[in-house]
Amino acid sequence: MTAAAEGSVDVAPVSPPGKSREPRVWKFIGTSIWGLVLFGAMFVGQVAVVAWFLWRGGESVDSKTLVSLLGNGRIISLSVIMGLPAVLIALWIAIRWTRIPFADYLALRWPSWRTLAFGVGSLVLLMAACEIVSRASGRESSPGFMMEVLKTARADGALWLLVLAFCVAAPITEEFFARGFLYRGWSESFLRPVGAILLSSAVWTAMHLQYDLFFLAQVFSIGLLFGYLRYRSNSTWLTVILHGINNLAATVQTILLVNNS
Repeated sequence: MTAAAEGSVDVAPVSPPGKSREPRVWKFIGTSIWGLVLFGAMFVGQVAVVAWFLWRGGESVDSKTLVSLLGNGRIISLSVIMGLPAVLIALWIAIRWTRIPFADYLALRWPSWRTLAFGVGSLVLLMAACEIVSRASGRESSPGFMMEVLKTARADGALWLLVLAFCVAAPITEEFFARGFLYRGWSESFLRPVGAILLSSAVWTAMHLQYDLFFLAQVFSIGLLFGYLRYRSNSTWLTVILHGINNLAATVQTILLVNNS
């Protein structure tokens, strides 16, 4: 890549007739615009599930009905799962324009066992620190939102679907989006890796506004850790695995709290 291309606006250049365009990463503006498209695709995929349940039930659309649907574990699980193919399609389109292989653009490389062990150990230490702060402040270890979702999922016999959605579909969707696509483009812009870690963590946190400020702060701290590990390992699969482990631990913890309540 030439120096001129490095500092140019991040809209793909038009190739002269008969010449192929060189592979090129989306930079700050391109990544930001495509980030909005990706988020929109995920939103549409998730809302489609809610719309289908509304249509099937023939219910009128009012605040009470929406709150009921959005608090139902089975519906939320299906929404999260449907967000995955929507994001993958949008990612494929965005990355195809760059002429860079999909797996290379998103750093879909398997981490070494040593790197994975370091990541797991770092996550355990962070979660232990969060648990200490949570207990010291007299807070519940699991947000009330999660407890209600789990109760409805278990009542519908959809606990397995909830685990699949939260521990597999959500980690892949969110990590491909935040630590894969957003980090890759922003880290190669004027933000550099540090700015990309901070901004992608902030965006990822904003995707969890169903939680209160305490848990949002926890999400942001996890995002910073995942961003650092993505930078250090150059592997998005590492953060997908750690994200899944974190969600699985949170799900098991919520199940135990519900059983003891």
